[in-house]
Amino acid sequence: MRPDHNKAYPMQAASYTYLTDADWALRIDALERIAGDCELCPRRCRVNRLEGERGFCAAPGELVVASIFPHHGEEPPLSGTGGSGTVFFTYCTLKCVFCQNYQISHEQEGRPFSVEDLAQKLLGLQELGCHNINLVTPTHFLPWIIRALQKASDSGLALPVVFNCGGYELVETIDLLKDVVDIWLPDMKYGDNVPARRYSAAPDYVEVNQAAIRRMFRQVGPLRCDAEGIAHRGLCIRHLVLPNDQSASREVLAFLKNTFDPQDVAVSLMAQYRPFYKSKRHPAISGCLAPVEYERIKAAFVEAGFGGFYQEPERLDTSFCIDFKQRKEEPLTGE
Repeated sequence: MRPDHNKAYPMQAASYTYLTDADWALRIDALERIAGDCELCPRRCRVNRLEGERGFCAAPGELVVASIFPHHGEEPPLSGTGGSGTVFFTYCTLKCVFCQNYQISHEQEGRPFSVEDLAQKLLGLQELGCHNINLVTPTHFLPWIIRALQKASDSGLALPVVFNCGGYELVETIDLLKDVVDIWLPDMKYGDNVPARRYSAAPDYVEVNQAAIRRMFRQVGPLRCDAEGIAHRGLCIRHLVLPNDQSASREVLAFLKNTFDPQDVAVSLMAQYRPFYKSKRHPAISGCLAPVEYERIKAAFVEAGFGGFYQEPERLDTSFCIDFKQRKEEPLTGE
């Protein structure tokens, strides 16, 4: 029987609240072993992250956080009324030339955090009434993040954990996060490897991404919400439509149609592309997305039966962009 997305599912405790000390230790030990010869992400740089060696992502051997605050600009089931408790980590395993968060992914805006600092901030987000803990681009810091989650959980953290990522993830890493991550929020950036190589330096993005999406769905299933419409478990896939079909959106749709029942997958189809960072160097993506381009892709997704979240291009401005240079002085200052 297919889940009914119009049905309210009872809110459950976050999956990690059921983990024993031994469960946490197994995950932490495994992630630290991987980070010691780093294969946390598909780059497989094989550097010793625990000793501060830096690979493709350039991340050091300690947590670096750009900002932490209740975010009201995520999808409605994540933001709700209390906001999504969002932690923006510095650095990234992708190098997207159009990244709207380029200040942290490319320019490395942020400051060091101890595991204890992060644990306390997570508890602070819960105290502020956030609906979840939203970890943004966390893969390269996973050994430290999992330690912080355990400490926070031991002190009463019970919010669902959202893993908000670019979708360029190893299935082995995803497997280690079973019963830690409640909601997977990955991108499907491209349906073709040519633009993936050109714009994100990821020539194997499509194969890696599709395998990751399958594993995430197997782990948590369809997106499920409580009686107030707040998500507590499941998969939601984001796809940003790029100008001039550079995201190969129809190929993304073809994969989803061939892999899932449309009623089982929530899709967030985004129209908010703006030519940030180095986009101007690439003629095909040097301008904004035309509303008619988005509407064509939206019509194809709707016709295929995919429910979820759709934007209105003509209503969008740049208010969704965060200036991390302005936010860096004190996380948890609110919107």
